[in-house]
Amino acid sequence: MLDNKVILIGYSGHGFVVADVAIENRLDIIGYAENSILKNNPFLLNYLGNEREKKFFINNKEGKFLVGIGDNKIREKIYNLIIEKNREIITLISKSASISQTAIIGNGSFINKNVSINAFAKIGRNVILNTACIIEHDCTIGDSSHIAPGAVLAGNVKVGERTFIGANAVIKQGIIIGNDVVVGAGAVVINDIPNNQKVVGNPSRSI
Repeated sequence: MLDNKVILIGYSGHGFVVADVAIENRLDIIGYAENSILKNNPFLLNYLGNEREKKFFINNKEGKFLVGIGDNKIREKIYNLIIEKNREIITLISKSASISQTAIIGNGSFINKNVSINAFAKIGRNVILNTACIIEHDCTIGDSSHIAPGAVLAGNVKVGERTFIGANAVIKQGIIIGNDVVVGAGAVVINDIPNNQKVVGNPSRSI
């Protein structure tokens, strides 16, 4: 079926994870887009071209899109490019994720295995919620952000756009984190973080 066909943008580490969940959801990946043909092709996908070339969207009119790019800023550029071309981006959710019926999930987001999203959380567009992270009640995650494996956001945390929360980080309830922030792996955040900061440690500190 045409509705089941998808094109994967980005085909390396995070792209492999996205492909795995796509297959779990019985999507038919008709090929991948990258700058060039890749030797490492574990899912034996066809190479469809470079999505940044004008002819790519002309040559590939069949299928919706999955964005398998971990870097927030690059993923945002690709997301915006696909939207500009009036093509559809899949919101992909693992079958093992636990999502409240009151949560809101934005277009093009990826929710990996064993993720928990609780009551009235709001997830923006083009967000990655990676393996087994926990998004508690009333949290808000801005567009194009990435919450890494095992991170825990307690209730009513607000995360800005293009922000990265590292693996196993813990964010105290009610904390506000700005845009383009990097929270290091294992950090414990107990104070608000303004835009464009990088923090590490327990308790977290700017570096």
